[in-house]
Amino acid sequence: MTLKETISPTPEIESLTPETFTHALMVLAHLDSDFARILKKFGPPPMWERERGFPTLLRIILEQQVSLASAKAVYARLCEAIQPLTPENFLTLDDMQLKGIGFSRQKMLYCRELAKAITNGQLNLVQLETMDEMTIRTELKRIKGIGDWTVDIYLLMALQRPDVFPKGDLGIAIALQKLKGLTTRPTPTEIEAIAQNWRPWRAVATRILWHYYLSVITENKKIK
Repeated sequence: MTLKETISPTPEIESLTPETFTHALMVLAHLDSDFARILKKFGPPPMWERERGFPTLLRIILEQQVSLASAKAVYARLCEAIQPLTPENFLTLDDMQLKGIGFSRQKMLYCRELAKAITNGQLNLVQLETMDEMTIRTELKRIKGIGDWTVDIYLLMALQRPDVFPKGDLGIAIALQKLKGLTTRPTPTEIEAIAQNWRPWRAVATRILWHYYLSVITENKKIK
């Protein structure tokens, strides 16, 4: 019996626990020698957990196509401006207030659409927690401004689903190119193909790749 077979595939509606996370790291190290090398050199990655609900989903929208540091700063100013950060409270802010906080006009639209969908009953984030990934993806993508990457990050960080894989994530693409010695940055389709071997723990593989990206690639940029 192989290491991969010592535990049955995790149902996709279950969330990662510290125990299954540790097991998944062992499985992935066995499957991929590059992962084993990362874990040996840098130790295990964080689980990167976020609370479920509107504030986290809004923060992920802010993180679309900008640096995490920039999005974090905007989110921090937003949390200072309104407490608690609820859909209803968010909708009380006008364009000038949001612009002062750091919202682009596009992000204003997207976050308001999310807030309105929750307040009018179109979207129930609590009910989504118990649904399968495809249903969650379909429901969230009905909201303007929410695409696959946003859904992936919410599933991965907030709902802690074990096999979610954000194939469109730039950090993963850069990490894979360096880790696998690829001449060009892999496309989302190529990344998805590479990741098939990591099922049913692709969300844990994502964390290993982020860990590698933050530990090696971003540090090298700082040195330069």
